Amino acid sequence: MVYLPTILFALGEGAVLPLIPVIAAARGADLASAALVASALVVGQLCGNLPAGWLVARIGERFTMTIAAAVSLLGAVASALAPSLALFSAAVFVIGMSAAAFALARHAFMTTRVPLAFRARALALLGGSFRLGMFIGPFVAAGLLGVFHTEISALWFFAVCLIVLIVLVVFGPDPEAQASADEAAARSHRDEAGLAEDSGEAVSGSIPTAERIGVFQTMRRYRRVLSRVGAAAACLSAVRSARQVVLPLWGVSIGLDAPTIALVVGVSGAIDFALFYAGGQVMDRFGRLWAALPSMILMGGGFIALSFTHDLDSHLLWFGMLAAVLGVGNGLSSGILMTLGADIAPQRDPAPFLGSWRTLTDAGGATAPLLYAGIAAVATVSIATAAIGVIGLLGAAGFLYWIPRHVPGAASVEE
Repeated sequence: MVYLPTILFALGEGAVLPLIPVIAAARGADLASAALVASALVVGQLCGNLPAGWLVARIGERFTMTIAAAVSLLGAVASALAPSLALFSAAVFVIGMSAAAFALARHAFMTTRVPLAFRARALALLGGSFRLGMFIGPFVAAGLLGVFHTEISALWFFAVCLIVLIVLVVFGPDPEAQASADEAAARSHRDEAGLAEDSGEAVSGSIPTAERIGVFQTMRRYRRVLSRVGAAAACLSAVRSARQVVLPLWGVSIGLDAPTIALVVGVSGAIDFALFYAGGQVMDRFGRLWAALPSMILMGGGFIALSFTHDLDSHLLWFGMLAAVLGVGNGLSSGILMTLGADIAPQRDPAPFLGSWRTLTDAGGATAPLLYAGIAAVATVSIATAAIGVIGLLGAAGFLYWIPRHVPGAASVEE
């Protein structure tokens, strides 16, 4: 009940993502317009984080997940039936907003329920659940295309995944209720022990009431940590997002064919997925910095090294090796953004803060591909790739300086 809904959502989304430009082109979009439609998903996620934080704070994680899945279902059906490019773009935007709400609800639940001693492993597993769905989804889409010979079949597959998800969340065991019951039992046990020790006099008002504050007030209150740790986290999100653009375009620029590029990118993704739990182990056993810093150095250094190999005779060998290095770096960073957000969020009401946190990190991920494309247009892909590497190293420096100053237990959480 904690991880399966995430896998289902990511599986359907992963099947749809590669086909959004293709479907947009079938509805009359040119190359630039198709890229713009594909970016509507990321823009929707960016715009959905702040209202999602407000919604989770008001109605809870489970209801938010249900509403987000239902709205995504409407978006998937609308995408499949949309007669025009404008309606298709709007439906993709709605799916992006719903994905933001779904992800934030699950993140907030894990933040308030998972003990600090193994928080990073739990959130790394949550990130791995998402990566599993995104890794398998494109292969499912390929199989559906082979059977039904239409890209719309992926959207209907996404709709089926969402229906199963809604049934699971609504009728399955409620982890929120179980966690609340456990907390109540533990509090009752403490109260009984306290009464036995304190001569039978109950203490009035012993259960604290959480202070509810709005999203924008949260942003003002935590502006320092958001502008410091959040800025470094945005750099990590930018490097991650750029990796998905840089590797295919680099392969094209050095003259590789599509199967070779797909093989290299696939191997990098497989390494990334294989290491997702290792990052959580490192964070819990040795501290957050021991995962954040190596991953950023590997990715930043990998991009910079790649930028010098474009005209070498052995450029294919360097491309494969450095793509693997980027996969290792990204795999070690699995769950780090969610873990850092959970660490510094107010524990009683984390949703508004996490909405601000995810907006900041998603902004980094949304701007990186645009930055890369802009630099490549006015200079070269080598210079653009090196620029992404510099962002990664700046993020590493930010983590090195700010994590020990703002993140509780940054050195280690296990004695």
